[in-house]
Amino acid sequence: MTISLFELNPAIDRAAIARRFAADGRAQIRDVLTPAAARALHEVIARQTPWGHGWRSGEDGPKALTARELAALPPAERQEISHGIFSAMQGQDYAFSYARYPILDAYLAKWNPDGPHDILLEHINDRPFLDLMRDVTGIRELCKADAQATLFGPGQFLALHNDSHVGEGWRIAYVLSLCAVEWRPDWGGYLHFFDEEGDVIAGYRPRFNTLSFFAVPTPHAVSFVPPFAPPQRFAITGWLRDR
Repeated sequence: MTISLFELNPAIDRAAIARRFAADGRAQIRDVLTPAAARALHEVIARQTPWGHGWRSGEDGPKALTARELAALPPAERQEISHGIFSAMQGQDYAFSYARYPILDAYLAKWNPDGPHDILLEHINDRPFLDLMRDVTGIRELCKADAQATLFGPGQFLALHNDSHVGEGWRIAYVLSLCAVEWRPDWGGYLHFFDEEGDVIAGYRPRFNTLSFFAVPTPHAVSFVPPFAPPQRFAITGWLRDR
């Protein structure tokens, strides 16, 4: 039997979720995929994804390495990258560091034509998912989405920012969590939202088969994952666009 990588749960209460989004500018859909689809997608992301590295340290970046490039990187250069990220976060600069696989870039460059990541991107841009997001956000103009696979492992994070690329058509940011372990709050990796004074006003724990989404721009961050956390914070992330 063929199992879809992206079969939506037919029991989603779209009206209730739309009310939450209208009130807060953010919402979650738990059990967004059917159990079989969620398990199949987790297998692809956790077992079949060649993880590279994305980072930025102040004005240096954003930069990215493929899995092959990362494997060939000399230890001294790895240390230099880590030092730059550390130095940026000691001051007032912006920085991030996480494992990634650029699904859209891979699709366009035909890294693995018709592979599971390509199929996933086509599902994300197909009518069932786009109609769901139009329904729960009220933004009928949503017409396409990009995607990347992300893994925030020990020592990684995404500093406070707001995704202010509205000129590129970004309207909604999304995070499909595929963290299949019972994630302890002490392990960091939360998707945090902030008010104008820098206080945390909401935090979403990594949960399996849960779609979080929010309006752009919104101040948010992924909190630092400490060294003792397991490398299990898998997700598909990206932006839904109106052009």
